[in-house]
Amino acid sequence: MSRVPARVGVLGGGRMGAGIAHAFVLAGAEVTVVERDADAAAGARERVEQAIDGSLARGLDADRGALAAALTTATDAAAFAGCGLVIEAVPEDPTLKAAALARAEAAIDESAVLATNTSSIGIASLAEPLARPHRFVGLHFFNPVPASRLVEVVVGDATDADVVTAAQAWVEALGKAAVTVRDSPGFASSRLGVMLGLEAIRMLEEGVASAADIDAAMELGYRHPMGPLQTTDVVGLDVRLGIAEQLEAELGPRFAPPALLRRMVAEGRLGRKSGSGFYDYD
Repeated sequence: MSRVPARVGVLGGGRMGAGIAHAFVLAGAEVTVVERDADAAAGARERVEQAIDGSLARGLDADRGALAAALTTATDAAAFAGCGLVIEAVPEDPTLKAAALARAEAAIDESAVLATNTSSIGIASLAEPLARPHRFVGLHFFNPVPASRLVEVVVGDATDADVVTAAQAWVEALGKAAVTVRDSPGFASSRLGVMLGLEAIRMLEEGVASAADIDAAMELGYRHPMGPLQTTDVVGLDVRLGIAEQLEAELGPRFAPPALLRRMVAEGRLGRKSGSGFYDYD
């Protein structure tokens, strides 16, 4: 049976980083989350512990104290020393990610694997400044991490074959399914998901149908568990806009963000996390 590394690091403890940390804690790893300051680190711990409590409430047979004790937080990447795997999960900004990956790589052993949770930025561009691009891979988790079974393993041109095999096995050990793709703009999931979401937004913008009816068409007609507009609310309109802009720059105008999406982001209507998007949330 596949096992995760004994020690795993996560750089960035926001919603995605906390979800990734939670998944590895449940799989038996000791997890260190590094954040920018003490307040952010405390927030990351709270998010992971809330996710642990949610798993226990859903019937997980485990000792809460032991799970919580497997999690540590820090504010310095030096805390990643001894980790067999470190996953970067900072916001989707190339400059920010490059700086975060450089800090993480400097703290880990040469044999350790460094991964990025990017959903759209090319692995090659992130690998280029690294000292060990052959130990670098994409591990694209999906939001919300506890509920999503999919993880994209994104293979760069320099990624060693044994790193790919290990990454696939770690995904399996988390109880999730790996989809392996070569490095390309938007990979597989973001490219397809964003295209569907953008077209749904254009249809709403043009008055083709209501948000609820557009979503129902995909849920009932194509058996999608969630419609593209509701999915955009879950992902975050700002996140989807950033991915669309990245894909437009690399793949052309078919990924141009609709004016409605830009306007809603400017108004702070970011989806579920802000309480309002294409739907309203309590």
